[in-house]
Amino acid sequence: MAKKEQAADDAAKPAGKGKLKLIIIIVVALLLTIGASVGATWFIMNKKVHDAEASKAEPTTPVRLPAIYEKLTPSFVVNFNVNGRQRYMQVGVALMGRDQAKMDELKAHLPQVRNQLVMLLSAQSYDALLTPVGKELLRQQATSKIQELAQKQVGQPTVEQVLFTNFVLQ
Repeated sequence: MAKKEQAADDAAKPAGKGKLKLIIIIVVALLLTIGASVGATWFIMNKKVHDAEASKAEPTTPVRLPAIYEKLTPSFVVNFNVNGRQRYMQVGVALMGRDQAKMDELKAHLPQVRNQLVMLLSAQSYDALLTPVGKELLRQQATSKIQELAQKQVGQPTVEQVLFTNFVLQ
């Protein structure tokens, strides 16, 4: 009889271990499911927050104001001495900006603008100005010079581009 009771106890022990393993597996699966759910919820919510912040951080495209052109008259005339021969350059210049008030402020400093352009034009090489690349480089240099002057005098660059309306080399 003692053998039967011991056999019954042995049969009950493996069944208890099986139930314990089943309970552990269920608990682990439940924890994984809860963790995945929390992680997915956090990821989705965090993504929405980042999208909202990104849309707030991105500046809306500003409406471009119409271009305002201010022609500098009279045209600029510069002389060059090339291989012992007198050469001349005549350049018509227009300033392009978008803020009428700032352009009007810059007009008060027109003598300084003209001086900067005369100094820049007279420092150029005649041969370099014969090529389209040389003319474009001069235009870019003139734009940066005028923007520097406008920044100093008006408080912002004001002039978007310096444009040549007439360019004659003799």
